[in-house]
Amino acid sequence: MILEIMQKEADETKLAEEIPLKILAHNGLVGRLIGKEGRNLKKIEHETGTKITISSLQDLSIYNPERTITVKGTVEACASAEIEIMKKLREAFENDMLAVNTHSGYFSSLYPHHQFGPFPHHHSYPEQEIVNLFIPTQAVGAIIGKKGAHIKQLARFAGASIKIAPAEGPDVSERMVIITGPPEAQFKAQGRIFGKLKEENFFNPKEEVKLEAHIRVPSSTAGRVIGKGGKTVNELQNLTSAEVIVPRDQTPDENEEVIVRIIGHFFASQTAQRKIREIVQQVKQQEQKYPQGVASQRSK
Repeated sequence: MILEIMQKEADETKLAEEIPLKILAHNGLVGRLIGKEGRNLKKIEHETGTKITISSLQDLSIYNPERTITVKGTVEACASAEIEIMKKLREAFENDMLAVNTHSGYFSSLYPHHQFGPFPHHHSYPEQEIVNLFIPTQAVGAIIGKKGAHIKQLARFAGASIKIAPAEGPDVSERMVIITGPPEAQFKAQGRIFGKLKEENFFNPKEEVKLEAHIRVPSSTAGRVIGKGGKTVNELQNLTSAEVIVPRDQTPDENEEVIVRIIGHFFASQTAQRKIREIVQQVKQQEQKYPQGVASQRSK
C-alpha cells in the first residue's frame, strides 16, 4: 500500500507529522458525503478514528471542479476511512447517473465525458444572459471600489456589464447586482464577487458564502423547470446542492417571463443556473421543431 510505504519512509526520516491521505472528488458529490449538518463525515471520523477535512469551495473554478478530501490518522485508520468515503461517493455518483439517464435532456452535462464546465455547450445558449445577484448592503463599497475602480476592473476581466441597482429603501439588507453577459462572463463575474465577499470577511471565515441569484425564464417553461409534482426541481436541487424556487403564483412580466430564485454557494448556484437554462433551451428547441404540437398542447 502506498500509504504504508510513505509512512515507513516518514518514520525512517523521523518526520513527526502524520502522512495524510488525499482524495479528489467532484464537487457535485461532496455535499452528500458531508451529509446534513456534517453527520456523514462525523460518523466516518468517529468510527475510524480519523480527522477529515475538505478544501474550500473558493478553490473551485471552471478548470477545477474537484475538491480535496484530506484524511489524517494511522495508516489503518486512513484505509478504513477511505473505504467508507468511496462508498458514499460511489452511491452519490450512481444516484446522479440514474437521474441523468432518466432526464438525459436536462442533466446530461453534469458529468460530460470529454470536457467539464458549467457551460459546455456555449452555442445553444442566448449570447447575452442577465443575472441579478444579491449581496449584503455593507459589501457594496467593496464591490465598487475607490472611484469605481474595482467594479470596472471586474467588468473588464469578466467581459460583462456589471451594475448595482439603487437601494429600494433606506434600511435594506441587500443590494442587487445586475450582471449582463454570456455564460463564461457570468461565471467569471459571479465567481469574483463571491470571492471578494469571502476575502473582505463579509461572511464568517468558517461559513461558505451563499448568495441569492435571480434569473428570468419564459413563463411557458416554468412548469418544465418545476416538473410533475415538483420532481424536476427537487432533482435539480439534489444534483446541485442549491435551493431553487419557482413561485407558482407569479405574474409574468411584460416579456412573459418569470423569476427563478437560486440560493447557494458559488459552484452550486452556477451549476443550477446552467441546468435551468438547458431546460429552457430544450423547450425552445421543441417549440421550433413542433410549433403546432406545442401550440395545441398549450390550448388544451
